Amino acid sequence: MRGTEPRQLRIGVITETYPPEINGVANTMRHLVEGLEGRGHRIQLVRPRQPGESEDRDEAGLDETMVPGLPIPGYRGLRFGLPVYRCLRRLWRKTLPDAVYIATQGPLGRAALSAVRSLEIPAITGFHTQFHKYSSHYGLSLLRGRIVDSLRRFHNRSDTTLVPTGELRGELTSLGFRNVRLLSRGVDTELFHPNRRSDGLRRAWGCPTAGPILLYVGRLASEKNLELALRVFERTSARFPAAKLVLVGDGPTHERLRQTHPEAVLTGAKVGVELAEHYASGDLFLFPSLTETFGNVVLEAMASGLPVVAFDYAAAGTCIRRGENGIPVPMGDSEAFIETAVEAAGDSARLAAMSRGARATAEQMSWRRVVGDLEELFFEIIRRRREHENETLAPTTQ
Repeated sequence: MRGTEPRQLRIGVITETYPPEINGVANTMRHLVEGLEGRGHRIQLVRPRQPGESEDRDEAGLDETMVPGLPIPGYRGLRFGLPVYRCLRRLWRKTLPDAVYIATQGPLGRAALSAVRSLEIPAITGFHTQFHKYSSHYGLSLLRGRIVDSLRRFHNRSDTTLVPTGELRGELTSLGFRNVRLLSRGVDTELFHPNRRSDGLRRAWGCPTAGPILLYVGRLASEKNLELALRVFERTSARFPAAKLVLVGDGPTHERLRQTHPEAVLTGAKVGVELAEHYASGDLFLFPSLTETFGNVVLEAMASGLPVVAFDYAAAGTCIRRGENGIPVPMGDSEAFIETAVEAAGDSARLAAMSRGARATAEQMSWRRVVGDLEELFFEIIRRRREHENETLAPTTQ
């Protein structure tokens, strides 16, 4: 950092999802918060209170303020924060942050951005979820245009909006989003590792032989396109009767899948070492979703030594090299997805080679680098804001 600006910042972080909730945004936010703290910055985290939590707590030194929240309809276990504008103004007037990161666009995130603007605090917003693309899966297709308009107005009020891929940056820019910047994602290569493979876990899944085991990790929800993974398994098991399909996660469609597809192994949500063991114990990772902003699970699978079959966009479009660490499939081509996955599942030598390539790719994608990039973005928007203020206050000559 140049000039007299401090190396240590006080950063407000507002997110409507955070661990112990289990999803990609919560996982990303945990890594960003912990990474920024590890660099000496003081983080003031604001998030909805989850069931059973006290109003305020101090966990591992984290300055954490919890606000009221309500369950998200159709998403058991997830909540959105209420629009506590006055609460946030009081909080930040008491201790003014150097900058604020707003990760979510719900009522809490929108109230936070209004409070930030009123207090003239530099602000970054994160585009972590493509709500406009979810709309068609919940009977809201006619509202897609209005959703895009609302998201654009929200993000254009911040100093900059962060996205995880250049592809998404181009898409949002074409839709009128301004000051869109790239901040990629990382993966914990110590937690997610091929050495965590468990023969006992594979036997518990009913696969005493070589498999193949097709694995999916993520939300069990309609926008994840899991019917395609089930079609892959149907075709794979017709050729390889010992094949298994393991779905790791929870969500609105969990019970329906359990009843309609008893042939699939549904493990429920897993975290930490247990999740890492589940990844490493599979043979091929299927990711049929068409609505991802990034898809952190793709990197976690690769770090665990799993080749990935996914549509060629988001994380897959950024990280997968055909035949080296996985196989990208043309966007939306379901038949190609099925054929590609079935062929790969039956070629153990090819899977082994791509497994090594997947791990090698993941080893180059550390969270340390991502957090460092975010830190520099904070310094940049603070510097720009101060330069603008100085220009505004400078006397004019006649």
